[in-house]
Amino acid sequence: MAAARRPFGQGRPVSAFTLGTMRALDAPAVMEAVLDAAVAAGINHIETAPAYGPAEAFLGRALARLGERDPAGRAALVLTSKLLPGPDLDDGRAQLRACLRRLGVERLDNLAVHGLNRPEHLAWALTGPGAELLAWATGEGLVGQVGFSSHGDTALIATALESGRFGFCSLHVHLFDQERLPLARSALAAGIGVMAISPADKGGRLHDPSGELVADCAPFAPLELAYRFLLAEGISTLTLGAAVPEDLAWAVRLADAGPPATATPAATDGRELVAALARLEAAGRERLGADRCGQCRQCLPCPNAVPIPALLRLRNLAVGHGMEPFATERYNLIGRAGHWWEAVDASACGRCGACLPRCPLQLPIPDLLADTHRRLAAAPRRRLWG
Repeated sequence: MAAARRPFGQGRPVSAFTLGTMRALDAPAVMEAVLDAAVAAGINHIETAPAYGPAEAFLGRALARLGERDPAGRAALVLTSKLLPGPDLDDGRAQLRACLRRLGVERLDNLAVHGLNRPEHLAWALTGPGAELLAWATGEGLVGQVGFSSHGDTALIATALESGRFGFCSLHVHLFDQERLPLARSALAAGIGVMAISPADKGGRLHDPSGELVADCAPFAPLELAYRFLLAEGISTLTLGAAVPEDLAWAVRLADAGPPATATPAATDGRELVAALARLEAAGRERLGADRCGQCRQCLPCPNAVPIPALLRLRNLAVGHGMEPFATERYNLIGRAGHWWEAVDASACGRCGACLPRCPLQLPIPDLLADTHRRLAAAPRRRLWG
C-alpha cells in the first residue's frame, strides 16, 4: 500500500503512523503477523526498545522473515530503538551492540534516549557518558540520528530541544493534553522530528470512549478526531501499539490524513474538523461550568509540590467528557511510576491558599483538588512497562 511519508528530523522520512512493538508479545508469530499487517497498511516506521521485554528479539525474527519474502519491503522500513539513560560508555556500547544483535541489523536508523525525564538524564546525554555514547554510535555508523523520549516537564524538554544534539523527540502531545504542543511546534519548525506517544491509550483510552465523549466528538470517532488533530498540526508520526493486526485499522484509514509539515486543522481537514473540535471544547465547558481549570499554570509552584494543573486536567476530563476510567487510571499511577509520572497526588494539598490569588479564574483550587481525590482515588493499576 503506497502512503505519504513525512520528514523526521535529518533521518529517513516516516509514515504518519509508527508501529510500536510493546504489545504484540504473546508469541513471535504474533509479532510477525502484526509487522506484516503494518507493512500492508503503509507503515514504514517501527519503534521498539530493550525495555519492552522480548520485543526486540521477536521483531528481529519477524524482520528476517519479511526480508526473505519481500526484500524491498524490508529495506523500506525505518527502525528506531531506545536505551535508558545512565550507563557508562562501555556499558552503553555493550547495550547498543546487544540491541543490534537482537534485531539482526548492523545499523539503526534512529536511537533515542528512553525517558529523558530528569535533569540528571539530560546532563548524562549532553555532557556525560551519554554524550560520548551517542557520538560514538553515530560516528561508527551504528546509528543514523539520535533523539529522545521524555515524560519530563516542559522546561527540561525545551532545554533538550534547544541543545542542538537531537534530531527527533517522542512526546506526550495529545488532543486532550496540549501542554507540550507549543514545544512540538517549535521542534518541527527547527527541523526536529516529533513522534506523539500513544495517542490512543495515554491520550485518553480513546479506543474505549464514554458515551459522552462519542457524542462530543461526532461526526468523528474520538480516536479519529485525536489522530486527525495531531496529523493536521504537522506532528511527524503517531505511535500505534498494535497487539493484533486488527489494531491497525485506523492507520489504513488515515494514512494520508493531514500535511507532512506545518498546516493547521482549518487548512487541512476543513470546516468539519474545526467544528468538531469547537463542539468538543464547548461540551466540556458546559459540563464543568465555573469549575473548569484553564491550564494556565499560574497556580504554581505549590508549597507542597502538588502538580495542580496536571491533577485538575484529569478532573476536567472526568467531569467534562466522561473520561473517568482514564483519569482514574492515570491518577492512581501517581507516586508509583518513578520519574515517568507525577509523584504527589491531591491529598498532599494543605489548604494553605497560596494558589488562590494567582488563579485568574478564581477557582476554589483546594476544594477542586479534594473533589479530584474523592472522584479518582482507587486501587492502583500496574503500568505496562517500568
